[in-house]
Amino acid sequence: MRFRRQNATSPNPAARGTRPSPKALVMAALAGASSLLSFAPLGWWPLQFLSLAYLFYQVGVGNSVRRATLLGWAFGFGWSVGGMHWLYIALNRFGGLPAILSAIAIALLGLYMGLFGAFAAGAAAWLRKRFTLQVTWFLMAVLPVMWGVSEWMRGWVFTGFPWAAAGYAHNTAPLSGFAPIVGVYGIGVLAAVCAGCIVMLTQRKRWHGVALFAALMLAGWGLRQVDWTEPAGKPISVRLVQGDIAQDEKFSNEHLLGILTRYRDLITAAPADLVAAPETAIPVFPHQLPPGYLDELKAFASRTNSWLMFGIPLSDGPVNYANSVAGIGPQGQSYRYDKHHLVPFGEFIPTGFRWFTDLMQIPLGDFTRGAAVQAPFAVKDQFVLPNVCYEDVFGEEIAKQLRDARQPATLLLNVSNLAWYGESVAIPQHLQISRMRSLETGRPMLRATNNGATAVIDGKGEVRQLIPYYKQGVLAASVQGMAGTTPYIRFGNLLFLALSGLALLGAWLSGRRYQQKKAKVQ
Repeated sequence: MRFRRQNATSPNPAARGTRPSPKALVMAALAGASSLLSFAPLGWWPLQFLSLAYLFYQVGVGNSVRRATLLGWAFGFGWSVGGMHWLYIALNRFGGLPAILSAIAIALLGLYMGLFGAFAAGAAAWLRKRFTLQVTWFLMAVLPVMWGVSEWMRGWVFTGFPWAAAGYAHNTAPLSGFAPIVGVYGIGVLAAVCAGCIVMLTQRKRWHGVALFAALMLAGWGLRQVDWTEPAGKPISVRLVQGDIAQDEKFSNEHLLGILTRYRDLITAAPADLVAAPETAIPVFPHQLPPGYLDELKAFASRTNSWLMFGIPLSDGPVNYANSVAGIGPQGQSYRYDKHHLVPFGEFIPTGFRWFTDLMQIPLGDFTRGAAVQAPFAVKDQFVLPNVCYEDVFGEEIAKQLRDARQPATLLLNVSNLAWYGESVAIPQHLQISRMRSLETGRPMLRATNNGATAVIDGKGEVRQLIPYYKQGVLAASVQGMAGTTPYIRFGNLLFLALSGLALLGAWLSGRRYQQKKAKVQ
């Protein structure tokens, strides 16, 4: 079955209407949900090409913007629920929300996230009509670009939630070579181009698709061989602590002393240039700690010539407090990083949603937002920049920190607590996200987490060492910091957006030439 131009009758009778059938919507949702298999832990990244190809084919055989929009919405719904179903665990098991309400909340989130898929498919179908596009430009330029733009929008609209962006599935695939240039959203566009190339196999100009697909794979593989950054200073020894505190105990007064003792003992068990503990490893404010607790950590740092970094809430007043990372140096140096990108409902309550958070039993508060650019912590020859929890999902914010800081970091450090999500795919997916940040910036990422994934990732996005999930332990390693600037650090998402704009301009010019040619014939 071949596509025709927008002004021709669709060759598929089922696609002539303005509304897809219920079966078509269900199939689109299932195709979107199947993308879960392309992400960690399975990592079947070629499956993502097929998933997107299914959507592109269904959108392409119709000629209705409304039909395309509804199909995109169903696909985006399936993609989001499949990729983020683990949020149910936090709402139900630890938030105390009844099962039915938790399921409804996840479905509503999926319907909202599906709007971005609806935008991608609907806008592409509208541009197809507006530009009188050839099939080649529609499948291999306009649809992929609108898919990528929709993912980029999902990363900042209403504070953003870009988890399960398409590009993350390719951190070990050939397309990962493009990460230092166009970032995760640019890779998402290229993955969508590959999907369009697959659909082109149903068309007369199938060799256009084959050639472009092969060119992208080869170019990506070649770019993987490029070193964008270089070693800076001498390697440092690190110890990354994983306490494995059960989430239902973490904020319990009954278990507080045991938690504090465990993390103190793990931190002070042996010296290292850098000892890092996870987000809220110390779950109470400093003034709530047992007398002498912080003094013990300072004495250990001084005695062993170690630098310590650990998660702790810090207060600047009765109503101003932050989700922070504190640092202690051997000569009495102090450091503080305050989380900048806060989690809706977990760290701040959006206007009008107090009723929803009141239904849950998760410790909530309106945290103070840290500055967009904060200084790294100097550890011997290295400069360590922390990010807290899902802050590393926002690659453009980390790039800004590296681009605008007076002293750019040579090492990145993620401190997290994903015990909220039980034994789900959230942990391997988060590790995959951190690997993408290393690819984009050319810098190692250290991960110190409560129950996983505590790991050392090098500047090429490769996991060098890893503690098993859901177990208490300490990871000891030697890590080399990296300096230099990748194109992504320099331009952030602007380069991806500029290239997307050029692709749309090319599509418009192609459609204009066709219209002029048609007018001459007539």
